Amino acid sequence: MSGPTVLFGGTFDPVHNAHLTVARAALEKFHPRRLLFVPAAHPPHKGGRATASFEDRARMLDLACGSEPRFEVSRIEAPCGPDSTPSYSFLTIERLLAAGEGPLLFLIGADAFAEIRAWYRWQEVIRLVEFIVVTRPGSHYEVPPGAIVHELAGLQLPESSSEIRDLLARGAEVVAVPEPVQRWITEHQLYRSAHCNHGSHSQILKIS
Repeated sequence: MSGPTVLFGGTFDPVHNAHLTVARAALEKFHPRRLLFVPAAHPPHKGGRATASFEDRARMLDLACGSEPRFEVSRIEAPCGPDSTPSYSFLTIERLLAAGEGPLLFLIGADAFAEIRAWYRWQEVIRLVEFIVVTRPGSHYEVPPGAIVHELAGLQLPESSSEIRDLLARGAEVVAVPEPVQRWITEHQLYRSAHCNHGSHSQILKIS
């Protein structure tokens, strides 16, 4: 199958139903050959921390994506040790393009895209990829000169990872995640402590 690859990066802490809604909408509208979920090991704009381990977050993505053949999970940003560098989008994009993954469509939320000028080597990022920007009512962002943006609007996205972590920390047994992900969270007792909501607020897509 020809076509671009959609790059969907984030902390996915945990992956939830709104992430999958966005991903399916991107498949339907842009017809990529595949959509690549890329969990970040050390998100540079989120304090460098996630609540669940990288491997727990990647395994939950594996479970969430199992029924959709065009969804794949990449561990390209897996940590190489305690001193691993931040998960900069520019470096990930370079590695994917070098591996023959282009052309790339970078799936991102409007709030994150609004901060693109703060990214590491952002001028090169906008040269290397086109963007799919997910908008909500009231979203505002500016498109830097040279950036190519396709808008994905009209989605109902009530969930956020931070809200789900809060619910789980308060003892909720069922939250807005796919059933296999719910089982993984329960079996591994993730997000149950009162301090579990530190760090990232993974919404639609990582911002760097």
